Amino acid sequence: MNVENSKWARLVSNLLSPPLVWAAVVIPMAFHYAESREQALIWGLIYGVLVCLVPVLYIFWMVKIGRIGDIHMKERRERFGPFLVSIVSTGLSVLLLVQTGAPYMLPLVAIFSTVQLVIMALITLYWQISMHTMSIAGAVVATGLVFGPASALAVSPLVPLVGAARLKLRRHTLAQVIAGIVVGSLIPLMILSLI
Repeated sequence: MNVENSKWARLVSNLLSPPLVWAAVVIPMAFHYAESREQALIWGLIYGVLVCLVPVLYIFWMVKIGRIGDIHMKERRERFGPFLVSIVSTGLSVLLLVQTGAPYMLPLVAIFSTVQLVIMALITLYWQISMHTMSIAGAVVATGLVFGPASALAVSPLVPLVGAARLKLRRHTLAQVIAGIVVGSLIPLMILSLI
């Protein structure tokens, strides 16, 4: 693969990685719902640290000690430890958001994240689904639910961009990218239909 031709794909994959995507969605949500800047910062920090930062730090540590080849976890077996850390940490964020009085949509988004992680972990036992496309598709749906269809439409071009980047880097097949988009889009809608 020509490195020059794939720089854009690596940049897209890094900038729109699942933890960064969800931080970019939840922090504006926290400010949207909060009555004060302090409240928004507390909720944003709870989500950002537990859902985004803790798993990323764990992955970087595992790469550093040689247990994982790179941050994108090319091998399926490399994903199980990070999944476990992410599921526990994200579940803890749900509890803390509820305890700090966050409006229902913020713990609900943390629940979306937890369910996505559990489903990804289960699928990874048998197949490799694109976490990047699953996360960006779920984030677009969540954006639409909170900020309206126009906002979701504005960010929706990120979905095919992320999918194209994952294909360009040969990290996933087309089926894995599409499966990520479908599953990522359906999870928030299914959870909302149950409440």
